[in-house]
Amino acid sequence: MSVKVFAHRGASAYFAEHTRAAYLQALADGADGVECDLHLSADGELVLLHDDDVDRTSNGTGFVSALTLAQLRALDFSSWKGAVIPPLFGGTAEQLLTLDELLEILAQAGRSVDLAIEFKYGAVFDTRLVDATLERLRLHGWSPEQSMAGAVRVSFMSFHPKALKYLAQKVPAQFLCQLLEEVKDVQETLGGAPGGAPTTASLLRRAMAEGERLVDSGVASIAGPGVDYLYAHPENAARWLGAGRSFRVWTVDTEENLALCQALGVTEVTSNRPAEIRALLDRISH
Repeated sequence: MSVKVFAHRGASAYFAEHTRAAYLQALADGADGVECDLHLSADGELVLLHDDDVDRTSNGTGFVSALTLAQLRALDFSSWKGAVIPPLFGGTAEQLLTLDELLEILAQAGRSVDLAIEFKYGAVFDTRLVDATLERLRLHGWSPEQSMAGAVRVSFMSFHPKALKYLAQKVPAQFLCQLLEEVKDVQETLGGAPGGAPTTASLLRRAMAEGERLVDSGVASIAGPGVDYLYAHPENAARWLGAGRSFRVWTVDTEENLALCQALGVTEVTSNRPAEIRALLDRISH
């Protein structure tokens, strides 16, 4: 069984997530695809960042939506990782990427590459991020029917069911992935926050249940569970596989987790360590 390996925010075990270095390393490692998260800057640019603020992954502070692209470019998004970036991968000032720049990097790979775009949302879904992304992709030759931007095959993911429902009006189900996360423990998930924690956890559980229904109904043809979700709900995996759904499991960084995925018939895995997972797959196949 052939398994595609997606690099989670690039080869993020080795270089800072979402940076030029992380994506160039992922391609060098032979990743079949890469995954990214998108946010809109204050001046409407699509930038690759996981959080809605820059505090964790840069030497700056503030919300992404309040900073222009020029202000974001002035921040250091790579040094926190402590990795030495080879000159070939660009300097510190070149590490922040826009969606356009990532597409250019992937186009230069000299082979077909998958791009999984994740839309991050809190409690409220806003259509502007999706609309801006699809509009930008069209400038690279993308159309929803084939979902190709040159040699780059694009799919779309979100934990937020409303985002998937909105995307389903514009993109065929085969390119849509509903992400699923196991909400195991209120205190663990929410850092032990008292009082409001059960309410927040119940919202998460309702969102997960709605996401499961979207996979059941075929609104999203790709199920995107975390490894913990697979361990907790093997019956869902069996049901979806029987219904012809495909799987893209995150975040698969160990031989044990890869073995679970293979036992369940998973054909796509997302990893912070694409080179190691690819090596494991090659060893198993031989």
